[in-house]
Amino acid sequence: MAVWARLKARPDEGASGGRRRRGVRWAAVLGVVVLLAGVGVYAAFQRMRPYLHGSGCEVRTSLGKMPLDLEQGANAATIAAVAFRKQLPERAVVIAYATAIQESHIHNLPNGDRDSVGMFQQRPSQGWGTPDKLRDPVQATSKFFDALVKVKDYLDRDLHDAAQKVQRSADGRAYAQHEPDGKLLATAFTGREPATARCWYPPDKKTTSRRPEALLEMRRAFGSRLKVGGPGPLKAGSPSDPKSWNAIQVTNPRSGWAVASWAVTHAQAYGLTEVRYAGKHWRSDAGHDGWTDDKQATQATVIVQ
Repeated sequence: MAVWARLKARPDEGASGGRRRRGVRWAAVLGVVVLLAGVGVYAAFQRMRPYLHGSGCEVRTSLGKMPLDLEQGANAATIAAVAFRKQLPERAVVIAYATAIQESHIHNLPNGDRDSVGMFQQRPSQGWGTPDKLRDPVQATSKFFDALVKVKDYLDRDLHDAAQKVQRSADGRAYAQHEPDGKLLATAFTGREPATARCWYPPDKKTTSRRPEALLEMRRAFGSRLKVGGPGPLKAGSPSDPKSWNAIQVTNPRSGWAVASWAVTHAQAYGLTEVRYAGKHWRSDAGHDGWTDDKQATQATVIVQ
């Protein structure tokens, strides 16, 4: 009776009870192992994340989105910058984009059909200039716009007609197909819609900071009216501390976002690490995340590090 009473009072004792307790312990151990493994996988993912996206840019506006490589992004920003310097309307920029897409996919080509070179495949033999100048995106764009504004009523013409008057290509109708993409790019890079261009690249593609050279190139594209201040040096070849910064004064949000987009698309080439403007912040370490909130970023200046 005593044995029976003890067994009745403690029914979990015995072989089945021991297996149950061991099962609970193993489940707890397994849970800890899975948790630690998950933490390790997450930490590894965070370390590898900057590498997984590769390199590239993207424009995302109300008109849609368009992927670009780093060179295309930089060239697209340069086209808009030169238009700002020449104080041209957005329609001129759309025509330039459609032309560059057709001629070179917005790449600065070293050569092309016959003696054509550069983004717009301009020909030295046709009086456009020397090959070296035509391979310079700023000068090539400037020459394109100089020719475009000489076309009578170019703003009222069909895009392919205006572009053909400048390019004198074999089939000018081909430019028309790129008008939607031209409008999309112009919406972003002329600053009509804010924070619409982002670029990214992995840590092993980072370059040494050359912010003075970047700012001089920015002023060459946008024009000398662009005022640059801040503690960072502006003389070419000066030491460039990535922890320092410069401030580019802008007169309105459109020019501000054009400048900010130029800085982001040229960040990899010049080793720029951060851009701040109008409540937004872009970092090269998290370029794929695009623009994040920054309440301290003002509309008066674009801060570049």
